[in-house]
Amino acid sequence: MSDSLTLEVHDLVVNVLTGIYSQETHLPQPLRISISADLSMADHYAPGTPLSASKNYMDLKDAATNLPEGVHFTLIEAVGDYIADRLFAGDERVRRVTIKIVKLAIAEDSEKIGVTMVRTRK
Repeated sequence: MSDSLTLEVHDLVVNVLTGIYSQETHLPQPLRISISADLSMADHYAPGTPLSASKNYMDLKDAATNLPEGVHFTLIEAVGDYIADRLFAGDERVRRVTIKIVKLAIAEDSEKIGVTMVRTRK
């Protein structure tokens, strides 16, 4: 079994212009986004190891919260792909990302309706 490192940011609520139905296409709707990124890791992390030996968690948050303004993502899968593309482009150590997106506006009784996408570096 090999060593692994996964950075995680969970339960970000982001307003995104998304959807296919007429009632969804005019205003942004809230999505709950969680991201896990599997990274190549260093051989060892000593107490004084600098951040450059890993990845800043805020990069994950930024990929989810700084979506292009005015762009309508028809499918939430496209939101996931946008996030994955940003994470892969930003750091070659990112090997795999898992993105879970829940559409909050259509939930009733605390349901969690959405997708989980797993992308691996190609």
